[in-house]
Amino acid sequence: MSHEATTDNPYTRGIAQFVSSLQYDAIPEEVRDRIKLLMLDALGCALYGADLEWSRILQDRLSAIDATRACAVWGTGRKLSAPHAALINGTQVQGFELDDVHRAGVLHVGAVVLPALIAVTELKPGMSGHEFLAAAVAGYEIGPRVGLCMGPEHIAQGWHSGATLGVFSAAAGAARGLRLDVEKTVHALGIAGTQAAGLMAAQYGAMVKRMHAGRSSQSGLYGALFAEAGFTGIVNVLESEYGGFCTTFSRSTDRFNLKELTAGLGETWQTMGIALKLYSCVGSNHTTLDALRDMQRERRFGAGDVAKIVVRGSQVTMDHVGWKYVPQGLTSAQLNLPYCVATYLLEGDCFVDQFTEAKVADPMRMALAGKVEVHHDRDITAKGAKFRHMVHVEAHLTDGAVMKRTVEAPRGSEKKFASAAEVVEKFEKLAVKALPGSQVGRLRDAMLNLEQLADAGELARLLARNL
Repeated sequence: MSHEATTDNPYTRGIAQFVSSLQYDAIPEEVRDRIKLLMLDALGCALYGADLEWSRILQDRLSAIDATRACAVWGTGRKLSAPHAALINGTQVQGFELDDVHRAGVLHVGAVVLPALIAVTELKPGMSGHEFLAAAVAGYEIGPRVGLCMGPEHIAQGWHSGATLGVFSAAAGAARGLRLDVEKTVHALGIAGTQAAGLMAAQYGAMVKRMHAGRSSQSGLYGALFAEAGFTGIVNVLESEYGGFCTTFSRSTDRFNLKELTAGLGETWQTMGIALKLYSCVGSNHTTLDALRDMQRERRFGAGDVAKIVVRGSQVTMDHVGWKYVPQGLTSAQLNLPYCVATYLLEGDCFVDQFTEAKVADPMRMALAGKVEVHHDRDITAKGAKFRHMVHVEAHLTDGAVMKRTVEAPRGSEKKFASAAEVVEKFEKLAVKALPGSQVGRLRDAMLNLEQLADAGELARLLARNL
């Protein structure tokens, strides 16, 4: 088999040009306001994640083999090298299914951008709040576009998109933070892209699923740091017909659309398409939980009143969360729709307190999860990636009543975005698990008034726990 060698890279270079040239003043005010709320939310998720078992294992093991003390491990008193800090901090952001998601691009964005970018502020002190925000927007804009290019088939094929797509967001944010020129940004993307990896089988109970975002952030940081030093990457990492990201991570060339990579750059802001989570479970479950929440506003019913729950959704919803629940740990519980429906019906919520190891094999949850049916709706799948979370939900009650709801997008989504007060409330509720209340308040104020920071490294200092 022969493959024609080419280095044509209009899309990779187009992304690099946008990233390297993006200025604070070019970012609309609504985007600047939104990303500060998104970043605050991500930091809260990371602080809650600092004391989770999988985070502690990484903290302990990496502290034992890494003697560098340069960058903060958020919510702790530890410091590690920048790549290892990014690995752990990204793991913590994504550590309990609490963090943001770009639904159409299928990417948890803050978990990959912020650990790499904040590490840059510690390596290169003096980055202003204005510069930090511009770098963050550069990162938040790029990964979702790669996701839109790849379409829902990417995750349906078995790739964990948060891990594969995320390297481009992380590299873009870090490259802009380092003020790399266009050429070096091309190489940063090319170095990051060849490290892309992540398998969706990790969702069935493995701790490693939590690590995918951290590894992605680390890869993006490597890309930017190495490119800054003159190391070269694949210059057409997205376009190459042989061994390029798009051709390799898709079954066929008609299942991705390269034009999505640069469509509307600087005009259509994908940052505005990023949703927040108000439940502590995978985003594919949220529309169903919102449907039940809405039904219960009309008529109060509990677990004992349910004969069965029928959910009809996209093929991605079926594959991602619709499988028969088997106790395999907290990861699989948070990613399984029948389990989350059962939890919501029993406890009235699906936030952090509802997910504990003691409840993973709870007989009442197991029995109720068995009453949840998840079916593929071809019409929803045909609507495309932007509707992948849409569901039709039926609650069949024991008295014969049938309640129905259709929910296209969940609370906290770009169409129903949370208020600033709701974001702050969630952040504070999570952050106090790791930091004193007074420090939580200073971190909140620093992020919401980011432009006033002379040195964005203050964020890293406020994220560290002083023991």
